[in-house]
Amino acid sequence: MSLYNKRGVSAQKEEVHAAVQNLNQGLFANAFCKVYPDFLGQDENFINVMHADGAGTKSILAYLYWKETGDITVWKGIAQDAVVMNLDDLLCVGIYDNIVFNSTIDRNKHLITGQVLQQIINGTQLLFDTLKEFGVNIHYLGGETADVGDVVRTVAVNGTMTCRWPKNKIISNQKIKSGDVIVGFASYGQATYESEYNSGLGSNGLTSARHDVLSKFYAENFKESYDNDLGEDVVYIGKSRLTDLITVNDEFLSVGKLILSPTRTYAPVMKGLLQNHFDKIHGLIHCSGGGQTKCLKYLPANYKIIKDNLFKAPPVFDIIQQNSGSSLNEMYEVFNMGCRLEIYCDKSDAQTMIDAAKAFNIDAQIIGRVEASYKKELVITSNNEEIWY
Repeated sequence: MSLYNKRGVSAQKEEVHAAVQNLNQGLFANAFCKVYPDFLGQDENFINVMHADGAGTKSILAYLYWKETGDITVWKGIAQDAVVMNLDDLLCVGIYDNIVFNSTIDRNKHLITGQVLQQIINGTQLLFDTLKEFGVNIHYLGGETADVGDVVRTVAVNGTMTCRWPKNKIISNQKIKSGDVIVGFASYGQATYESEYNSGLGSNGLTSARHDVLSKFYAENFKESYDNDLGEDVVYIGKSRLTDLITVNDEFLSVGKLILSPTRTYAPVMKGLLQNHFDKIHGLIHCSGGGQTKCLKYLPANYKIIKDNLFKAPPVFDIIQQNSGSSLNEMYEVFNMGCRLEIYCDKSDAQTMIDAAKAFNIDAQIIGRVEASYKKELVITSNNEEIWY
């Protein structure tokens, strides 16, 4: 059994998918988000989308970092994580504007102060103010903040996004076909709208990252930060403290800063592409839960996905793998490995997508292609090794 499963989490969320398999799959079964008829406006030319997601266990890392360093501003990044994990999923069905957001914050009041709540709530609005400069309008309509210390050890930060959108402007992934190339957008670096280097980790696989990288110091001093029923062999088994320094691009960055880099949104880039090149985009995949294997869930037919030109994984993933000893197979299944958005399109249109990303200082390249197959399958080439899923 993998360390990930031993900790009570699943990259593929098999049990969750089994629980919802009998529910209505919406208008477009292969779309990245569930798309419904226009219940709100009763117009057959429009659709409704409501999507829920959050920062996951990354909030526990923020808690540890705050306690160790006193830097309360780290919680603004958690606010961004909760928003972007919703927003960038919506981008993948073509939605980029006039969105409603409601937050849900569950906290243990004895550990999470009112000042932390202010950082999260104000950080959410700050991100929306920034996105508005790029024509991405998100309306913050409040939400629920609950003191549930009997349920939550520290804090859970989540949100819901709702939008009404023209039906003929939805990316359903139904146009993905044999012969398409896959343009990947890097998750790391520093986009023009980011204030500092982004490690590219995002908000998935943080249970693994936290326990594999951080040392027993955190098990001994912060019992509230993990499930105390877990065995010592899977709890904080790494060598690092959050304050340890790592050299990245000739700069010294702390392990905490790398692991807590706020999840990058691609909204400023995708707004332009969806407005001006909608018909060139055959499919969109957000490499979130399930990492580089996420694409298999949204293919419209039996295709073989070949990813043989992925970005070199940025340092944060090397740190995680070196500490955990995880195989490449598991790393690519849990983490985005430096590429968190995929655009499926004709090869002749790939440069348009690449240029759009690079205009915002986001690296982009053709990372793979789609081929006909008798089943849905994925092969990733890394370090001259072929990994099959």
